[in-house]
Amino acid sequence: MDIEQAILLALQSKTIAVVGLSRNPERASNQVASYLKSHGYDIVPINPTANEVLGEKCYGSLLDLPVALKRQIEVVDIFRRAADVPPVVKQAIELHEKYAHPIVVWMQLGIVNEGAAAEARKAGLGVVMDHCMRIERERRRIGS
Repeated sequence: MDIEQAILLALQSKTIAVVGLSRNPERASNQVASYLKSHGYDIVPINPTANEVLGEKCYGSLLDLPVALKRQIEVVDIFRRAADVPPVVKQAIELHEKYAHPIVVWMQLGIVNEGAAAEARKAGLGVVMDHCMRIERERRRIGS
């Protein structure tokens, strides 16, 4: 799957795990997740230092999600430094192999990790790097 297919698949998805979702409304992760939530996406915060963000229960990692959510996550949207991406992608691959979800790993604007991207692609996941879901959604005028 090429990047354009991965972007469209992600933007048409419903449930997004946001890894590194900050409680701070000034942070990009909070702003993007808030935007996505306000446009009908189900947001699942992944932040080991928070109990709740944007009114949603937080989980410490993708592997800490209840099985029902593991089966629903379609996109893993990563707001972590590039060096911190491989363990997140490894967890996404583990879930994908067991539950056929997620289907896309998305590294936000400014985040590029070619090694992790190659591993995700090899496992059958779509990959987007160095793009913002909010910007891409607005650019394509998807949904409401």
